[in-house]
Amino acid sequence: MTRIAVIGAGSWGTSVSWLLGGKGLQVSLWARECEIAEGVNATRHNPLYMKDVVLPECVTATCDIEQALQGVEAVVMVTPSVGVRETALAMKPHLGADVPVVILSKGVENGSLLLMTEVLEDVLGNRSRLAGLSGPNHAEEVGRGVPSATVVAAYDEAVGRRFQELFLTRFFRVYTNTDVVGVELCGASKNVIAVGAGISDGLGYGDNTKATLMTRGLAEMSRLGHAMGANPLTYMGLAGVGDLIATCTSGNSRNRALGEFVGKGGTLEGWRAQTNMVAEGAYACIAVEELGKRTGVELPITRQVRAVLYEGVPVSASEEALLGRAARDELHGLGLVEE
Repeated sequence: MTRIAVIGAGSWGTSVSWLLGGKGLQVSLWARECEIAEGVNATRHNPLYMKDVVLPECVTATCDIEQALQGVEAVVMVTPSVGVRETALAMKPHLGADVPVVILSKGVENGSLLLMTEVLEDVLGNRSRLAGLSGPNHAEEVGRGVPSATVVAAYDEAVGRRFQELFLTRFFRVYTNTDVVGVELCGASKNVIAVGAGISDGLGYGDNTKATLMTRGLAEMSRLGHAMGANPLTYMGLAGVGDLIATCTSGNSRNRALGEFVGKGGTLEGWRAQTNMVAEGAYACIAVEELGKRTGVELPITRQVRAVLYEGVPVSASEEALLGRAARDELHGLGLVEE
């Protein structure tokens, strides 16, 4: 029986374990908190996340990362992006050099500005065995078998097909893509736009405003991708516009919820204290803007999200900064029109 390690036992890790276990795969679920591992093994439920999901008997949990990785044929990482390097360092002594690893975390590492697969390459080596999975995939829906689709981007096509085979079910469609940079950048940058969309909700604005933010956000995302060598068609796919729609509109979206909280007068610190949850867009707005500076790409929505969350800029001032921008050609910065 194929043995898979799922590293991270939050909402997404729990849903992924349920999905893979439902296919009859032997899943070793690593949890940072021992109480989660003990709860899963005793009751078949995660006591902290996705509590209603019943995990199959072939899913076993542990808080010992060496035990979680013992004899595995593939690894699925679902830790928050800020913890990927630390977790990879803990994994390294216990992981074979050729074991394929797919990361579901969406972000860019602050400081190094590395994508998540690049962080793994930096720590684990052997880039060819690495892949990223991204798409409109809220854990709350995947864990209930709601029809969904995703994309696996791998440096080696065989690795992409391997993870496609592992994840594919009747309700979870899996596509492959060789544009790792584009897929990972989409996953990180769309979270920032979703915070902006949530702020619009918090201010009480309507569909016109949100559609404008999403569309201009997609253009902003695409400009950065173009500058970093991504395939522009990736932004029209599941990892791009698909995930952007889900993250900007869903009640399950933490990033949209953070933005709405801020739009109603709250702060990032207040939201963290109230929810005890990670919203990746709060980290990504820093790293994504820094990527924009490095590549000479203007990212006005990202700039204002960062300013509101971290620099004490009032939402009203950021609104004025965006609405007062000079009019441009709609497709500027995409290499399609004269600048």
